[in-house]
Amino acid sequence: MSKVKVAVIGTGSISEMHFNGYKNNSEAEIIAVCDLNAERAKEKAVKYEAPDAIVYTDYHELLQNPDIDAVSICTWNNSHAPIAIAALEAGKHVLVEKPLCMTVEEALAVQEAQKKSGKTLQIGYVRRYGTNTRVLKKFIDEGELGEIYYAKASCIRRLGNPGGWFSDKERSGGGPLIDIGVHVIDLCWYLMGKPKVKSVSGNAYYKLGNRNHIEHLDFYKAADYDGGKVNTVEDMANALIRFENGASLAVDCSFSLHVQKDDMYVKLFGDKGGAEVEPELKIIGEKHNTILNMTPQIDHLTFDFNNGFQGEVDHFIDCVQGRTETICPAEDGVEMMKILCGIYESSTKGTEVVYS
Repeated sequence: MSKVKVAVIGTGSISEMHFNGYKNNSEAEIIAVCDLNAERAKEKAVKYEAPDAIVYTDYHELLQNPDIDAVSICTWNNSHAPIAIAALEAGKHVLVEKPLCMTVEEALAVQEAQKKSGKTLQIGYVRRYGTNTRVLKKFIDEGELGEIYYAKASCIRRLGNPGGWFSDKERSGGGPLIDIGVHVIDLCWYLMGKPKVKSVSGNAYYKLGNRNHIEHLDFYKAADYDGGKVNTVEDMANALIRFENGASLAVDCSFSLHVQKDDMYVKLFGDKGGAEVEPELKIIGEKHNTILNMTPQIDHLTFDFNNGFQGEVDHFIDCVQGRTETICPAEDGVEMMKILCGIYESSTKGTEVVYS
């Protein structure tokens, strides 16, 4: 088949994973790049071996280019929905970074645009493409864990507020919950079989701020890091999510918290077995009246970012070429926004949010 002609919209740090994925896919060709900063867009195009790519500063102009088959959206969260909808209406396939958008209403609008267009809309839930996730999914699909009725996940940073747009709720939609918590929530929900959410009870705390006074400790910083001048997002959030099938999920996540070290885990529990996806894949079962802790012999027991993003891009190109359908469709974004927005709403109101 002919190569898929791709445009990358937004050239912040996460875009590098998209650029690299397309560069390493023999069926993809980057022909356009868009960013408010034209110089940065050109630098990224050259860096990832697309020196002839057309540079735009307005995504509307980019979407008028009939040669573009597909776009990656790597912009601020508040622009995900309008750009995705415009791209679908322009007849482009779309890979949009997580979160899909900032409200349930926006998610429904994106879903409707995707249905009308008939094009692929894939959300960047990249941990679904990890080797550890894919291996465990096979075990789950074969019934090895039985009915998964409980899961728990944690993604804790002691000092990790990236600053810049990540700290500005108008652009980001929130802090660690919508940025890093979404990954572990989605991973659990996906492996649990994507049950419909019934209710959410959550808390978001605004206690520590950016902690930009801390010295001698490096942390990830946004491309537009401003030294912590603006911070309107939560430090940490926690929640209990109940599903219509009776299962539940407990989660917590933070940018800033007084803990000894960063920590991350994802665990699932079924009536026949259990599993830990992070920090390393382990499968727990029973044989001959004996409990077994099983370690699969695979290259990556934990999530490998480079392989995960390459898998995400490769899957997207497969979808565009018509070989398969995406495992991260728009409807998943609708359910995830119900969960994320429900947690923020529950925290604000101090009550459980129930969905009919």
